[in-house]
Amino acid sequence: MRVRYHTRFGMRISLFLLAATLAIAHDAPPDATVHMHVRAEPGKATVLVRIPLETVRDIEFPALPGGYLDVEKLTPRLLGIAKTWTADPIELTAGSEKLGAVRVVAARISIESDRSFGDFESALLHLQGPPHANTENLFWKQVFLDSHLEYPLPAGETALVLKAAYTVLAEKVSIVLRYGGRTFLLNGAEDAFALDPRWHQAAWRFVKMGVEHILSGADHLLFLLCLVIPARKFRELIWVVTAFTAAHSITLIASAFELAPGGLWFPPLVEMLIAVSIIAAALLNILKPGGHGGARLAFGFGLVHGFGFSFALRESLQFAGSHLVSSLLAFNVGVEIGQVAAIAVMVPVLAWLFGRIDERMGVIVLSALITHVSLMWLYERWAVLAKYPVQWTPEVGLVAMRWAMAGMAGYGVWWVVTKKRS
Repeated sequence: MRVRYHTRFGMRISLFLLAATLAIAHDAPPDATVHMHVRAEPGKATVLVRIPLETVRDIEFPALPGGYLDVEKLTPRLLGIAKTWTADPIELTAGSEKLGAVRVVAARISIESDRSFGDFESALLHLQGPPHANTENLFWKQVFLDSHLEYPLPAGETALVLKAAYTVLAEKVSIVLRYGGRTFLLNGAEDAFALDPRWHQAAWRFVKMGVEHILSGADHLLFLLCLVIPARKFRELIWVVTAFTAAHSITLIASAFELAPGGLWFPPLVEMLIAVSIIAAALLNILKPGGHGGARLAFGFGLVHGFGFSFALRESLQFAGSHLVSSLLAFNVGVEIGQVAAIAVMVPVLAWLFGRIDERMGVIVLSALITHVSLMWLYERWAVLAKYPVQWTPEVGLVAMRWAMAGMAGYGVWWVVTKKRS
């Protein structure tokens, strides 16, 4: 009897272990890429989504002996899984109405080598095809979950606003979204944005972006502070801010139209020159007690800072739609607003500080501290630049010569304007 009891107990343990091996559970992967297609048609919006199956968690996938995915058992459950993991993270708005009542038309497993999501038609045709069979021995980490989603659109509405909150899928999520012949590269936490924005939608987005960028850029703010320290009168500061804005607008717009060098060495060179601009402005505050011609200095180094703005803006231009120029101008307006806000804080703080200590000593100490911080930036950025040796091809030389001539011409115009003003 004791032998028979132990035999039955051993069989139960074996069956339990076998069942455990035939169900797949896992943690979130470190990174994942989501592919999406969106198309708006009269009466409906179609969204096609592909995610790696390994990003789907809290679900035990049926498995075959050997650890292969039991596709035939999983297929009937795919519509529900697709609803939770591909449809629910999407927020789609048309006009002012948030679209609900999403319908999961189809969902299927796709193999890793499938390339059908390269365009909308191929992806839609693929989703209408037959499911895979267990004979293909598919491993769950090497397959995708594809979904075909449909949303009802109000009559006459085709302008869509999308938010795809796919951060739950992995620690780092990248989204490749195709809409209307354009490709967006997003992260899983991207804010809602208009897929085909009107000019005012694009402009407002870029105004906010400009304000955020200038107020979060420590190097740009330190350069601005160096310009404010010797010139704290409203009239002088207006010219300083205008000069800086005019200069960085020139290089920012030129970079957006790909008129800047495209080598890997160029961004770290610009970042290093921005540090140089802060050091130069701070040292001039120390060495020239009567001021250093802030407007001319702001214009000269503003050309360099414009390139720095363009690097931050490069990935965001995809949200401009067909309104590139107005979006760039709106970004500059946002930068201007941010500068004015920063100056509105700097001026009274400096007035309070210099009212309690000797002004000349305060200028020297403050400028010395700024120089110290900027020298550390200069060292760090030079180390980065040293990894990308400049290849002085004829094309690079031509671009450099053109920008040098443009910079001298712009400085000459500004010198004439300021001379007439004085």
